[in-house]
Amino acid sequence: MNIGIIAHNSKKSLIEDFCIAYKGILMKHEVYATGTTGRRIEEVTNLHVHKFLPGSVGGDKQFTEMIERGDMDMVIFFYNPTMINPKEPDVYKIIRTCDQYNIPIATNIGTAESLILGLARGDLDWREQLKAD
Repeated sequence: MNIGIIAHNSKKSLIEDFCIAYKGILMKHEVYATGTTGRRIEEVTNLHVHKFLPGSVGGDKQFTEMIERGDMDMVIFFYNPTMINPKEPDVYKIIRTCDQYNIPIATNIGTAESLILGLARGDLDWREQLKAD
């Protein structure tokens, strides 16, 4: 499955820790991330990450386009709700697009852990069936 990962600057350390903790699950899937987040994930986990441009220069748009094409199966987006910055990826557009295309999305560590553990159990296998139809 294709897993998209984005993190605002203030959440980069948290996403790194998350990816280290769940490296064993992530390594069985394709990971996509905006540029800086992807680079940092690769550095701390040695996972291969398909990297878009940095979010602030269009990576969030590339990310959203992949969702719209039906090529993203799950999104983890750690953002800082107290500090929405126009130079950061567009939180609301990505969340709306995930909702529009029925893509599971986690915006905090608790939901992200539930999704990633569900992925490991096969709870998201319905995404593969959608693609086959």
